[in-house]
Amino acid sequence: MVVEVTDETFDSFVASNKHAVIDCWAVWCGPCRILSPVIEELSQEREKVAFGKLNVDQNRATPMKYGIMSIPTLLYFKDGQLVDKTIGALSKSALGDRLDKLTV
Repeated sequence: MVVEVTDETFDSFVASNKHAVIDCWAVWCGPCRILSPVIEELSQEREKVAFGKLNVDQNRATPMKYGIMSIPTLLYFKDGQLVDKTIGALSKSALGDRLDKLTV
């Protein structure tokens, strides 16, 4: 399951999950629409990882805090700390490899 995250809920979502991935996206973004079903599928397969989606048009503080200039951007957190960041639509296997590293 992918949870809608806002500027207000971002910190608590990250803090309450050992492994978290946040998809920073926008409705008008074509690559975001390509990545979305991949994230949805992996959220069903990867029980150790919490997945969140942050709409950058409706939530501006978090993208500024993390220097997000392009979307889709994925932020990878482990124990509340940002450990990785990717920009662009990744394939399922490429994203799976990142998740493997995150959960080690």
